[in-house]
Amino acid sequence: MTFALHYALRSDVGLLREGNEDSAYAGPRLLAIADGMGGHAAGEVASAVAIDAIAPLDKQNLTGSEEMLDALAAAVASARDTLHEMSVSDPAVEGMGTTLTALLWAGARVAVCHIGDSRAYLLRENDLYQITRDHTLIQSLVDEGRLSPAAAANHPQRSLIMRALQGSTEAEPDLAIHEAMLGDRYLLCSDGLTDVVSDEEVHELLSTNADAEDAVNQLINLAIRNGGPDNITCIVADVVDESSPVPPTRKSQLAGAAAGGDALTLLRAATGHGAVETSDGAPVASLNGHGSRAGEQTRESDDADDEFAEARRRWPVVTTILVVLLAVVAGGLYFGYRATQGQYYLAADSGQVAIFRGINEKIGFISLSSVYRRTGIPLSHVPGDLALPTNPTTLAKSQATLTSIQHEYTCKRDQQAQTRYTAAYDTWAHSPITHRGPAPAKPASAPGYCQALVGAG
Repeated sequence: MTFALHYALRSDVGLLREGNEDSAYAGPRLLAIADGMGGHAAGEVASAVAIDAIAPLDKQNLTGSEEMLDALAAAVASARDTLHEMSVSDPAVEGMGTTLTALLWAGARVAVCHIGDSRAYLLRENDLYQITRDHTLIQSLVDEGRLSPAAAANHPQRSLIMRALQGSTEAEPDLAIHEAMLGDRYLLCSDGLTDVVSDEEVHELLSTNADAEDAVNQLINLAIRNGGPDNITCIVADVVDESSPVPPTRKSQLAGAAAGGDALTLLRAATGHGAVETSDGAPVASLNGHGSRAGEQTRESDDADDEFAEARRRWPVVTTILVVLLAVVAGGLYFGYRATQGQYYLAADSGQVAIFRGINEKIGFISLSSVYRRTGIPLSHVPGDLALPTNPTTLAKSQATLTSIQHEYTCKRDQQAQTRYTAAYDTWAHSPITHRGPAPAKPASAPGYCQALVGAG
């Protein structure tokens, strides 16, 4: 039995966006989706760069797990380097970034690559599983038990991404190997779908639409009916046998910004630095919603003056809107940061255990935690079954964990001293009286809590 994919891909701009910052690729061995980070310059360029970097893997004959994961990691690193070079050459796009979620197939083996808050789902035997974890502040709060999934679904800061593919930071994608089964159905989507369509609705549509293209269309149509405030991109892929009545899809497909041209063309269109034309001389529409045309004649001076006066009238309004938006973003970041500062965890610091305040994550190059107190306890004292860093929790619980480390080390040390004393005493007691020296000194009694630890063990 030879596994293959039957897939469908579609991207929609949605109801409120002027351009499409999503990019996607679907091929016989590779599915990938990237969502340019909203609010940053040239998000469509960043998403297209990510897809450009990863799409060639569809043509490579990669079979081993390590080989597949290494290739995905290298593609992500290459995309990061390209974004960095673009940012250095044009400061106007310095903040651009993107999510990236990709599945690379070799028979039944699937290599998963994920960074950001786009998602991959698996429908298997009518059960739906999310096989990626959102790299968002809200998801970290859910993981810690500080926020319920229901509350997270409608939280105003649910789109605050803590890890993404950007030129300004090292790219750290989640990489894993997954085994596919015949009959599996996979969904890759941007948050333009999951922000307005619940997992229950996704489950129902994937379960009741047998055809992959129908399922994609139904998902996007539902997102639009629910408001469609963002770009919406979906890939639905069914795992089939080569000889299946449903034929495998052989043709690769691009959608969204990546279908609009190479990264340089998109960059020029997004920034307006130079006119870009198609092969027939027609202008390429800028992906931020504005057109450009090479060779356009210079306007008369009075028209230019009118334009300038109109622009000056618009400027205070634009400034006010920008100030309000910056205030909203700054307020959201501040309250999101404050929400992390009631958490504490144990981690290594300069060879010893320390209590950290915050959560063990970063937003770009900004760490969301700092050393609260160094304990002086060497890392060698940490029990083997306790992994550092620990999960963020209250200060009291972190201190309780620290106390248990100290107690366990003390009890282990006292137990070793008692064992050495017992051995030395036995030797002394069984030696001839004429050869005996002074009896070995008996160690101090172990603290009372050691008895409790022994009983618990």
